[in-house]
Amino acid sequence: MTKTALIIGAGPAGLTLAYELAKATKEGKADIKPIVLEKSGVIGGISQTAEFNGNRIDIGGHRFFSKSDTVMKWWNEILPVEKTDESNAFLEKYPNSVEGAEVDPEKTDDVLLVRNRLSRIYYQRKFFDYPVSLSLDTIKNLGFSKMMKIGFSYLGSKFHKEDESNLEGFYINRFGRELYNTFFRDYTAKLWGVSPAEIDSSWGAQRVKGLSVAKVLANAVTSAVKPKEKVDITQKDVETSLIEAFLYPKLGPGYMWETVAKKIQEMGGEILMQSEVTKVNSNSDNNKDGNLKGISYINPAGEEKTLEGDYVISTLPVNELVESMGKGGVDVPEDVNRIASGLPFRDFITVGILADELKIKNETERVTVNGIVPDNWIYIQEPDVTVCRLQVFNNWSPYLVKDQNKTWIGMEYVVSEKDDIWKLSDEEMSKFGVSELEKIGIIDPEKVNETHVIHLKKTYPAYFGTYPEFDTVKNWTLGFDNLYLLGRNGQHRYNNMDHSMLTAINAAQNIINDVHDKTNIWEVNTEQEYHESK
Repeated sequence: MTKTALIIGAGPAGLTLAYELAKATKEGKADIKPIVLEKSGVIGGISQTAEFNGNRIDIGGHRFFSKSDTVMKWWNEILPVEKTDESNAFLEKYPNSVEGAEVDPEKTDDVLLVRNRLSRIYYQRKFFDYPVSLSLDTIKNLGFSKMMKIGFSYLGSKFHKEDESNLEGFYINRFGRELYNTFFRDYTAKLWGVSPAEIDSSWGAQRVKGLSVAKVLANAVTSAVKPKEKVDITQKDVETSLIEAFLYPKLGPGYMWETVAKKIQEMGGEILMQSEVTKVNSNSDNNKDGNLKGISYINPAGEEKTLEGDYVISTLPVNELVESMGKGGVDVPEDVNRIASGLPFRDFITVGILADELKIKNETERVTVNGIVPDNWIYIQEPDVTVCRLQVFNNWSPYLVKDQNKTWIGMEYVVSEKDDIWKLSDEEMSKFGVSELEKIGIIDPEKVNETHVIHLKKTYPAYFGTYPEFDTVKNWTLGFDNLYLLGRNGQHRYNNMDHSMLTAINAAQNIINDVHDKTNIWEVNTEQEYHESK
């Protein structure tokens, strides 16, 4: 008898689970129909790719790199990797999913490009290495006196340890107070809207992971003495923040997830767009059997519909899930309601700017089209502006830009929907963004051709508020045998895309094999090994 998995959310976690279940069913390893319900009209969640007048926007930036063999193979199964010198080792390990292995991006959109990685920090109107390094350029830009302070402060941090229960102490113990004050304190406060001293150190444990001053120095020495050679994108022994190449869909990350969605439907799964889940429904007698009955949702016509399912998989923000369970007749404990409603999130604004050129130029050894700066991301450390980071879309994929003679950038603002900046009209937000870039010497407003503004709510789960009590909510949800919480918002964890996928892959295996212990789902991204960091 066919079972039904009701999956809330068509982001990477939800779609990965649906794909795994549909594939297993097609191969005769299971008999489970996935039904995905997506509130918006867009596939991919935060990993979507928006389009504006022929130019494509990657919201947040998504490098396709993972130390998980499972994930790297999975991506190549959906979109084959182009054959280049950099991808040879990868293709030997993971044979291409298309016969012939010759994938030409000029002839097909179904391709993962191999891209060079470069991100830098923009501070005091100068460029610094990202992650922070102690290179000659850094010494020159900061000055000898400042570098001496940083060095002595770092040495001092080896003998005097701060309280690591908060993010400030976590950073100081790894980088010293002077380096923390210079490159971490203000940027982190801009990102989260609170002082790092108010943020749980769990965020640092997930994002900084193995990176340290010692590791950065070791990498710099190794890079200086080893012969310069083609980058191997497998990079299994390289700290994630130091990787030099990554995979990237020709038309942006959204194309990956749009392709996955098509494959799910081809294998018999369903995807219901513009379908907002309003209730997660209990069984009779207040869930005495530890199961949920299904969900209720509003369809595109505005009608309330109900679906029954054997499994309920949520990638909803945890506060929305708990609220919907209460509406569905589940008896939610007072503590769970309080903690879930107090979990904070940060919201996201992207301002896309198409310009004839930027005022900042390419002064590196990398060759770029029209001399454009070679960065994927530019971290804006300047304290006199609100923008957190810039993306240069030309460098993610040239196919994101309609006219290669133009520069297509994205300004990233991490804010709260309660902030005044969130309430600005698109025209006001565009003017504000351009004025900030003019202020710090990056753009001439006269060179701007057009702009586009995108708002996304609850993109970053935050590690303050009631977060220290989160385990109370987590443990309560584990009491529902057929409920699975996956992905970044589902687990209120700042996962990268590959981690969100791994929660889904583990959940799929549990469901297929009738394994009820969910420990492997919640252990993803606790090994502190992957993340991009400063």
